[in-house]
Amino acid sequence: MYVNTIKNQQSGVINNSKPECKKSTQNKCIKTERYTKTVKMLQLAGKSDSTQRMYARSVRQLIEFYNKEPTEISERELEDYFLHRRNEDKWTPSTLKISYCGIKFLYQHILKKDWHLLKILKDQPEKRLPCVLSREELFNVLSKVKMERNYTFLFTVYSLGVRLQEGLNIQVSDIDSNRMQVHIHRGKGAKDRLIPLPEDTLYLLREYWKKHRNPNLLFPGYSRGEEGKNTAKAPMDASGVQKALRSACLDAGITKRQVTIHTLRHSSATHMLDAGINLRYIQQFLGHSSLKTTMIYLHLTKKGQENAYEIINKIMREKKNGNNS
Repeated sequence: MYVNTIKNQQSGVINNSKPECKKSTQNKCIKTERYTKTVKMLQLAGKSDSTQRMYARSVRQLIEFYNKEPTEISERELEDYFLHRRNEDKWTPSTLKISYCGIKFLYQHILKKDWHLLKILKDQPEKRLPCVLSREELFNVLSKVKMERNYTFLFTVYSLGVRLQEGLNIQVSDIDSNRMQVHIHRGKGAKDRLIPLPEDTLYLLREYWKKHRNPNLLFPGYSRGEEGKNTAKAPMDASGVQKALRSACLDAGITKRQVTIHTLRHSSATHMLDAGINLRYIQQFLGHSSLKTTMIYLHLTKKGQENAYEIINKIMREKKNGNNS
């Protein structure tokens, strides 16, 4: 019920009228009202559709675990639930973080609970380094992509360093060919940003646009027969390009684990750092709120490592000579 209601309300249009409840369906109506209120609060808080889905899943998992409604779950039971997920089910820190956030939002903002547990919940950040492809590996993978629209999309994601949904939702009007920039609207955290547009990417996008000529979308969704490509209102399906990337990795002989669309973004940032672009600029291009997030790429680049020993040796030698003079 919670998940279905979230999906039904994601268009941003919410029915403000309360359902007329018969006695036999009173509980169902109460649930619907609560879930509708949750969607409203999530939207007012600026949460994206994907965040709404993840929060909905977190609450559904809690309900299924105890087989009762959130209003019937005590603070002690909620504590036991999180400990079970952490110690018994061995949920990863990232999975726990989503569960904490989704359930905290429900209890704090919807059910108005002032529990001590909700104040001390804190996820343990993961320290794993993201998967990155070298330039040779990346272009080998791209050469194995079969369909033009998938190739164009994957190359665009890499060259711009954007997230999956950001790439899918780029519109024709977002391309500024005079200033060679792309305007990313409502990225993560509902933030806009401008990012550089490489010449090769502009050329590729123009050639692809000539094939569909959709007045709004750069990557319109349409059937295999290409019907309705110039009138499509929704972008291409994310699962299609994800499948295309997995297939291309297999054909290219890539054995690295967890190569996803987001790997292209990580690779783009690492390659920019390798090329000597300032970390602050990379932070702006990626849309990171904190420089600390961008600094993870320092662990992935070899820039400056090759001659580090020689530089340190020279500095120390000069220091020693200076002390002796």
